Amino acid sequence: MSNSTNKFVLSLDQGTTSSRAIVFDKNGKMIGAAQKEFRQIFPKPGWVEHDPTDIWNSQDRVMHDALRNAGIGAGDLAAIGITNQRETALIWDRESGKPVCNAIVWQDRRTSEFCDELKAMGHKEMIQEKTGLVIDAYFSATKWRWMLEHTPGAKKMASEGKLALGTVDSWLIWNLTKGKVHVTDVTNASRTMLFNIKTLKWDPDLLELFGIPESMLPEVKSSSEVYGETSKGILSVPVPIAGIAGDQQAATFGQMCLSPGSVKCTYGTGCFILCNTGEEPVSSGSNLVTTIAWQLNGKTTYALEGSIFIGGAVIQWLRDGLGLIKKSSDVEKLAESVEDNGGVYFVPAFTGLGAPHWDQYARGMIAGLTRGVTAGHIARAALESIAFQVNDVMGAMESDAGIKISELRVDGGAVVNDLLMQFQADLIGIPVIRPENIETTALGAAYLAGLATGFWGSVEEIREQWAMDRNFSGKLSDVKRQALKKEWEKAISRSRSWQDPIT
Repeated sequence: MSNSTNKFVLSLDQGTTSSRAIVFDKNGKMIGAAQKEFRQIFPKPGWVEHDPTDIWNSQDRVMHDALRNAGIGAGDLAAIGITNQRETALIWDRESGKPVCNAIVWQDRRTSEFCDELKAMGHKEMIQEKTGLVIDAYFSATKWRWMLEHTPGAKKMASEGKLALGTVDSWLIWNLTKGKVHVTDVTNASRTMLFNIKTLKWDPDLLELFGIPESMLPEVKSSSEVYGETSKGILSVPVPIAGIAGDQQAATFGQMCLSPGSVKCTYGTGCFILCNTGEEPVSSGSNLVTTIAWQLNGKTTYALEGSIFIGGAVIQWLRDGLGLIKKSSDVEKLAESVEDNGGVYFVPAFTGLGAPHWDQYARGMIAGLTRGVTAGHIARAALESIAFQVNDVMGAMESDAGIKISELRVDGGAVVNDLLMQFQADLIGIPVIRPENIETTALGAAYLAGLATGFWGSVEEIREQWAMDRNFSGKLSDVKRQALKKEWEKAISRSRSWQDPIT
């Protein structure tokens, strides 16, 4: 069913710390938005949880608020697109629709020991071959296994077909359709460590390895098709739900990184760099992951991805943990109070190191401290740590893909920080391109939904909407750049394997 005569698309952007909703018009312009933060639950060191009810309630509220702020009704919508925090794992009762326990968030490290066991048992190559992923607590499969093992009665209910599991997109669609539709898309499925990215199916060997009954799983669909409609009582009229993509894939699509070799980085809680590799998956020899970028019109596009666990979150820590700044936007002024980092290097490995290091036992550290170091130096080192991590991933990406990256398109909350963007360009030595619309994650989901319902006629039509805000070009000499990288590598080496594995 096409609602192409309607004027707007609604994007639900369910993130790690907040739920957002944005209404876009035919030109890809934002005409209304709403955002609500929700609880972060930390039961033990290294554990991170969300209450699935908080996720749904906050998303439901901002959906209505965004429509009201845009001055429109549900009848004006052509479609709804969904983009979401990835890897976060949920299990719920099929009959009641209630979660059986809290969601385990992508940042959670409680299954690190089991990941070590999997490696010791020799499963590393098999899992990487099938899924494109490295074995790490980051991905969903070990989280679902833990939930089934540790939630009273869950294993029995699962074996009886009474439970459903999913990533956040599946949970939202279950609630939007009141349990009528249980689906995910290929991008979210490719982050679970249960999905074969070559056959594009749930893998029976992996389901057996992780002890997960097939009856729990959502049906896997493309990233752009009508999956169902909102149920009565959710909105004033039924609206097609027609686009799904994990947040980083949605941002890549929103940035119009449509050709092989095009790269984007989203600077959010973490940083996520994706390189479009075309219709063939490229395996990584540099500890990157191979993932699905999107599936559109029957064609699957793959990407190499580097995931950095702590990006913008390091600025939140300066604010909330150290009290160096009152609000996140203050960090740029504080960092500009000094000429350079003063020899200070900050490795924000609060939850281990992601790509290309994948050291779950690394921990954060600030190195190079002297009596002359000020709050400004620490703020600058914290900002620079984000750019250093991105540089590490991009080097690995060029090596794996066998290409020379010509530009980096950037988005996410931290890209408004000109100091960070300039240092990023200085470090990588290629242009850093900031678009006019930095809401590319929500926009990507809107595009996928609008394409499925005829709201936009073609990818070519929406490609014309992308526009640049600013081009940052590198100003550092090669000698200075290499000296900075050498000191960063020294700091990284000190943080590695800091915590002993729990025995």
